[in-house]
Amino acid sequence: MNTAVLTVPRSGNGGVMRRVSDLLYTRRGLLIAALLAPPLLWFGVIYLGSLFALLANSFFGLDEFSGMVDRSTLTLQNFRDLLQPTNVDVVLRTVTMAVAVTLACIAIAFPVAYYMARYARGSQKALLYIAVMLPLWSSYLVRLYAWKLLLAKEGAISWVFAEMHLSWLLDLLLSTPGIGGNSLSFSRIGTFVVFVYMWLPFMILPIQAAIERIPGSLLEASGDLGAAPSTTFWKIVFPLAMPGIAAGSIFTFSLTLGDFIIPQVIGDSTLFIGQVVYRQQGVAGNIPFAAAFSLVPIMVIGVYLWLAKKMGAFDAL
Repeated sequence: MNTAVLTVPRSGNGGVMRRVSDLLYTRRGLLIAALLAPPLLWFGVIYLGSLFALLANSFFGLDEFSGMVDRSTLTLQNFRDLLQPTNVDVVLRTVTMAVAVTLACIAIAFPVAYYMARYARGSQKALLYIAVMLPLWSSYLVRLYAWKLLLAKEGAISWVFAEMHLSWLLDLLLSTPGIGGNSLSFSRIGTFVVFVYMWLPFMILPIQAAIERIPGSLLEASGDLGAAPSTTFWKIVFPLAMPGIAAGSIFTFSLTLGDFIIPQVIGDSTLFIGQVVYRQQGVAGNIPFAAAFSLVPIMVIGVYLWLAKKMGAFDAL
């Protein structure tokens, strides 16, 4: 008995797709290149292109009569203006705030992240994740203005201090030169508190992920060999958690450097880098100087990453 075989002709499009699929399957390097090409193209054209455009604008100046950007000549005047004492003070103030916020976030985030990674289980761990990420589900401006109400002179925090008969402590804090002010919402310490609150989730999650990757057998072996808990922490846990700390600190440090909304809503009249860039570009229309000042955070972050790498923060990656 003869069996007829029914042959269905392949469409041209299907045949081409099959050949492309076979080619990508047999040549893995070509597959990786095809996957990486779109994001790398986007990174090269959009991100790096915008940075080069920013760098190019910083070498132009303003026409004294029309106030328009003069692109006919190149000048280094914008970079010389960066060295004026007022601008240097803005840079130092911003970097100091970024370092303080980063250190505070590390001090607060590490115990929380360690508990989440080592002790929390099941629903408790899920609740902790939700508690950490819940602030990120609301608007940035909503959280900011909520803190402005909390820190106001008649706000909840002042009321708590008054009810605990600690108003003298709050007044002492607000009278401290450099960090005080009329109220918490118009002080440097208030700006610091809001910065820490805003960026804390970006520190907790990377540290928690790094601690969770530490094998429990290492901690058990350290204890079996007679090491004290403090020795185990500083010799094993902390070095292996350093990549998470470095990743989180990059977020907190860079976000504090570039933010101009928080210091404008919470804080006194002192300026930060983001405010100077915003005012020069959006108010004064001095795009070349704004571009030159925008390069300062990029250089600071570059130095920060170089120092972190030199200290071995990325060795355990």
